[in-house]
Order: sequence, then structure tokens, then C-alpha cells
Amino acid sequence: MTIERAPIRRRKLSHDVEERLLDIVERGDLKPGDTLPSERQLMEAYGVGRPAIREALQNLQRMGLIEIRHGERPRVAAPSIDGVFGQLGKTVRHMLSHSESNLKHLKEARATFEMEMARIAAQQRTAPDIAMMEAILRRQAEATSEHQRFLTYDGEFHVAIARISGNPIFVSLCEALFDWLAHFHIDLVSRPGLEALTLEEHREILAAIARGEPEAAAKAMGDHLYRANRLYHQKHLHPARQAAGSS
Repeated sequence: MTIERAPIRRRKLSHDVEERLLDIVERGDLKPGDTLPSERQLMEAYGVGRPAIREALQNLQRMGLIEIRHGERPRVAAPSIDGVFGQLGKTVRHMLSHSESNLKHLKEARATFEMEMARIAAQQRTAPDIAMMEAILRRQAEATSEHQRFLTYDGEFHVAIARISGNPIFVSLCEALFDWLAHFHIDLVSRPGLEALTLEEHREILAAIARGEPEAAAKAMGDHLYRANRLYHQKHLHPARQAAGSS
């Protein structure tokens, strides 16, 4: 029998400490705002040194589960959807930068999600909602020569549609998706002529929402996002074909 050579690695003490503290938080023994034991108490309870305790606490802080302030004992963090997505941000952007398939999948997921947001918005919109989105589009139209401002208003328009749902998780997810993907289409919205096309598509989406037509709003949103996805695909995956004029 052949035994695969795969040496068993020793776990770091900080990982064991982290798991024990996670268990305390997940069991509900400590509520948001409650303080954790002091570093000295943890060292005595677990029989480990200060470095292992500090590394475990820093890992939990990066996960958004505890808050650490200078001169105070760590506290259990209040749960926050924005905090969760914020923690994921760097990891997701790294994943997208190194995988075309992951980027494609996330763009498709975003399109499906935003089509549903447009559908809901057409059912629940109010006159103030429409006025707010019209104001965003006016500001976006004024920023066609300022690429970063134009992109900012682009995001505000999409988030405004999610806000109409009244569901804060939808809003946070929309903001996170836009933030994660912004790097991958900033060059598209800044290409000459595409600002006008983006605005035209935004106005079509808004018009369908204002009329209270859910399916038309969803279709307009889908056409808008899939058009952007196709442009990105043509520009970055087939540069030679695009230069030759092929689609």
C-alpha cells in the first residue's frame, strides 16, 4: 500500500483560542455590546501566551464579530449587513480580478437581482421615489464629462431602485455588488458615446417604473445590464476581434 506524503501540520494556538471565542459568541453567551474577558483572563483560562490571544482577537475583529478599542476590553460587535459585505469586499475583488468565470457569474447574478428590484420598484414606487430618481438622472446627465462622478450617480440610481423595496438587505446587497463590480466597468461608462446610452437606458427603466409596469421595468433593467456585460466581454476577451470590427 502506498501512503501519500502529506505531513500533518500543527495548528496555531491562536486558531484554538479563536474557535473557543467563536463558540462563546455563537452560543449567545455574550450579546452585542458585551465585553469579552480581558487578555489576562483569557491567557489564564486557556493556558496560552498573550500573542496567541491577540492574534485570535484580531482575526475576530477582521471578521467583524468583535470591536477592539484602545484601552478597553474587546466587545461583541452589533450585527450589521453593511459590515458583513464590507468585510467581504477585498476578498471578492481579489477573486474577480483573477477569475473571468467568477466575474461572469457575479455579473449574471447581479442582473437577475436588479431585474427583480426593478420589478418590485414598479409595484411599490411613490411620487417622491420617482422625483428622487429623476433628480439623480439630472445630476448624472450633468456629469457626463466627469467619469468618476458619472459612475457615482450610476450607482446611486441603481441603489435608489433597491431602496423602494423597503428591505435594507436589498439595499446593502445592491451597494456591495456595485462596489465590487465598479472596477470592471468604469472604463466602459467612460468610453465616448456610452454615457449617453447609459442615460437613455436609465430613463427607460425609470419610465417603466413610473408607469407601474413591473415586467417592462425588469426587461429594461435586464437589457441595460446585459448590454454592459456584453461590451465588457467584447472589450476584454476579444480585443483583436473588436479592433477588426467583429462582434
